[in-house]
Order: sequence, then C-alpha cells, then structure tokens
Amino acid sequence: MSESFSTRTPTGDPGGRSSSVTTPPEVPISEQPAPPAAPEPPAGEKPKKVRAGDRIFQNLTTGAGIFVVALIGLIGVFLLIQAIPALKADKVNFLTNHGWSTSDPANMSFGILDLLEVTVATSLVALVIAMPVSLGIALFLTQYAPPRLARPFAYVIDLLAAVPSIIFGLWGILVFAPAIEPFAQWINETFSWFPILAPGNVAPSVRGTIFTAGIVLAVMILPIITSLSREVFERTPTPHIEGALALGATRWEVIRTTVLPFGKAGYVGASMLGLGRALGETIALAVILLIPQGKNFDWSLFDGGATFASKIAANYSEFNNEVSAGAYIAAGLVLFVLTFVVNFAARSVIGKKGD
Repeated sequence: MSESFSTRTPTGDPGGRSSSVTTPPEVPISEQPAPPAAPEPPAGEKPKKVRAGDRIFQNLTTGAGIFVVALIGLIGVFLLIQAIPALKADKVNFLTNHGWSTSDPANMSFGILDLLEVTVATSLVALVIAMPVSLGIALFLTQYAPPRLARPFAYVIDLLAAVPSIIFGLWGILVFAPAIEPFAQWINETFSWFPILAPGNVAPSVRGTIFTAGIVLAVMILPIITSLSREVFERTPTPHIEGALALGATRWEVIRTTVLPFGKAGYVGASMLGLGRALGETIALAVILLIPQGKNFDWSLFDGGATFASKIAANYSEFNNEVSAGAYIAAGLVLFVLTFVVNFAARSVIGKKGD
C-alpha cells in the first residue's frame, strides 16, 4: 500500500516541517470586493430637521445682505432720477466743462471737470503723505515700541479719528496755514519751474490751497490707516517671526520678510478706506480751500478750488429750486460713482496681493 507524501517544505521552515497553515492566493486589487456601503436609513425615517433658530438667523443675515445691496442701488437710482432734469437744462457739456453757474434755473451751464480734478488732487496729496507715515507708526507700535508705550500711543492715534471735521478745518486755516506759509512760499518760489509747484490760481496767497488742504486731510485720514494697519501687523503668525529670528535675521529683515508680506493686503485696504474718507470730506475742505475767480484748476498744488462735497455744502442755499438742486445732485452722483470705482480698484489690488 503506497502512501503519498508531500515533499514541499514551506519557505523559511528550517526543520522541513510541513505547516498546517496555507497562505491564500493573492487577489488583484481590481477583483477585490468593494467595501460595504453605509447603511441606508429606514424608509420611514425623516431627514434631520434644521433648528428654527438657525433658519431664522440664516434668513436674517441673507435679508440684511440683500437689503444693503438694494439700498445702494436705490440711492443710485434716486440720484439719477433727480439729476436728469438738470442735465437736460444744462447748456454745456456736464463732463468736460469747467464753469459752474446754476443760480438761474432757466439758463444753467455747469460742468464737473474742475470739481473732479480738485477732489482727486487733494485726495492724492493726502494719501501720498498719510500712507508712509501711517506705515511707520504702525510698524513702530507693533515691532519696536515696548507695550507700556505702545498701548497709550495707540489710544492717542485712535482718538484723532473722533475729532470733528470742523475742528480740523478751523485748525488748518487759522493755525496750521499761517505756520506753514513761509515754507509753502519758499517751495512755490524756488520750484516754480515745476508744473505742480507753479503759482496757482489764488496767488499770491498760499494758505487756502491744495497744498495746505492736502496736508490737513492727511492728518484726518492718518488714524484710520494707522489703526487698521496696526491690527493687521499684530496678527502676523508668531512662528514666522520666531523662525526668521532663529535664522539670524535682523529686526528690519523680519519686518521685510514676514510682517510686510503678511499684512500688505490689509495695509492697502486700510489706505483705500482712508482714500474713501478723503474723497468725501466736506466741511474741513470747505473752510480751507479758497475759491478762484474766473480761473480754472491747472494741476498746481498752490491752486484753490472746490471738491464735490465742499461745493455741495457751500451752495445749499440754491436747493430751494428743484432744477438747480438737480445740478448738485448730478455732482453727487459722479462722486457716488467715483467711490465705487475706488472701492472696486481696491478690491482688485487686495485680491491680487492676497494671491
């Protein structure tokens, strides 16, 4: 009687003993069974309900967002409707004419070119001065100053934003303008060959000019830019700063490589918010700026003039006639559109820097 014996020895068994455990053949991944699906809820079970409080809060926030957008649209429509009769009665081109004569509703000729140029010029001067100063203050308070000095200094900067516009205007024309007049006169006489520093349309006066108004306006928007920039710089991730210091970076190198790249979008946003404040400033500029007689704005810092807001505020007595008032409403509509353009540009810049 013959018996068959298996002479195959499992790999790795030094004694040649046969193993009772057999290894199952490997199955390709593509042929392996899929994992069991999650159990489905019973047919009679209803989906989980959203709580009433969550639904109410969602509806309120959605409604608030829609309301704000609708309100802005309604304001624009209102301004356009009120401005159309005056624009029809205008005897000159509204966008390219320099003059402004609306006292006689039957014979009106008005344009916004001078108002637009003066508004842009004063705002740009203020922004050019305020941006670097605000950046330096924000970096000093967040990176250099000790806490016992940074906190009270920050409070003082924030309090400047609470000062009324009329106070800035009176301080600017009664205190600051006389104090800076010798310096302004020297600049005007020494660099008169340069177009933007040439004698203006209110010469020989150098007090109620864009030069003075721009500096005062820079002081007004400085707290806004500084406060928001400081908040952004303070939120720079601590590991980034500590990592740069551990690699041997100096304090300025830390600021240049970590703080500024992290906060540049917020800094630009704060600057654009300050620019929006500058574009709409009314009383301070109405007090400071001199109105030239028969001379147009020529892009000199020593020109006088009026911005959109100051022009509307200074001539409210003409609002008793609907057609005359419509001319100022049309100017307000241009300012309304200008702020939208500035905000759209700011959002574009912030979006690119955020990437």
